Formats: sequence, structure tokens, C-alpha cells
Amino acid sequence: MARYTGAVCRLCRREGTKLFLKGTKCTSDRCPIEKRNFPPGQHGKDRKAKIVGYGLQLHEKQKAKRMYFTLENQFREYYEKASRSTAVTGELLIQQLERRLDNVAYRLGFAISRRQARQLVRHGHVEVNGRKVNIPSYQVNAGDEVAVRPAARKFGVVQHAAGFAASNPVPAWLEPNFENFSGRVLSLPKRKDVNLPINEQLIVELYSK
Repeated sequence: MARYTGAVCRLCRREGTKLFLKGTKCTSDRCPIEKRNFPPGQHGKDRKAKIVGYGLQLHEKQKAKRMYFTLENQFREYYEKASRSTAVTGELLIQQLERRLDNVAYRLGFAISRRQARQLVRHGHVEVNGRKVNIPSYQVNAGDEVAVRPAARKFGVVQHAAGFAASNPVPAWLEPNFENFSGRVLSLPKRKDVNLPINEQLIVELYSK
């Protein structure tokens, strides 16, 4: 499946919840889901069937996949790796998603959305422990130092994101340094540190069939 390039606000309406794909727009009254909280399309308002069973499990998987901006095969690889561990599968799945470099860049305030953070990483504007890393799915570890490269710190999008992030909470497992456009990974994220509307147990049930 190719990466989705359409209007991301349609994804939020399709899932019936905010996926925070547009940064500041998602927290303002301009968010489409505030006015049109029903599936997109001509017959969106008429889709009132209750989702149960497999449909509910698929709904949760799609929601998590779109929130972290991953492809289907990549998301399944995260699950398979988590299922081979002795830890709780669902919690380890969420942990892997949170440890993605594009997500960490977003959490530290380098970008206003994961989508924008992914582009920042892909263009080589983010470094880990002083070395450029342009792989959005790169998994950070405890103790890693993540920063915007000096040449990119003057970019308008980075400056705007820093101002937005300074007024928003950063997860406890990360230590931001807004002045230097950097941050440190204090520890690996735990499920209680991830405040997102995702029921990972339903995802595990879907894949374990």
C-alpha cells in the first residue's frame, strides 16, 4: 500500500477522533471534526451502524497506524517483534511506536505534527548523539541526545514549532531543551506516559487471530 497523500483531516473524521495530524489546527476551532464529526463522503451522515467485533479491532489498528504515520507492513512488523518478547505485547507495541525518531522529534517540539517531523527527519535536519539520522523509524534508546541540526534551527517551521511546544507538556521520559532545539531520552516510554486514545489490546486481538 502506498503512503497516504490525501487530506489528513478526512482520516480524523473517518476514525471519529482527533489523530493530531495537522498540529495547531487540531487544537483550534478550525479543526473539521469539531463541525463535521461524521465520516467523509456523500453518505457520511447516514453511516450510523454500530461497530463491533472485528470492525472495532480494525478501527483501533487503523487509528494507531494513521496516528503514527506508518505503513501496514511496518506496523505489522512492530506487532510481530512485540509478540516475540516476554513483555506485555500491547505495551511493547506502543513503546516501539513512541521510540520512532519522527515521533520523538514531534514530542520534543521540533515540529507541530508527526507528519511534519517525519519530513524534517527525512531531509536530514535531525541528529542523534551528534550524527545525522534521516530514517523516521529509527528507534531511540535511553540516554540518546536528539537535536535539530544547527543549519535547520532558523527554519520558520522549526521556530514556530518551538513556540507551540513550549506551552504544551512533554512526556516524562523525555527532557527537552527548547533553547538549544534538543532533548534527551531519559528512559524508554511506559504505557502510562502515552496519553493517546488507543486501545492496544484490540490491536493485539486482531493480529493474534
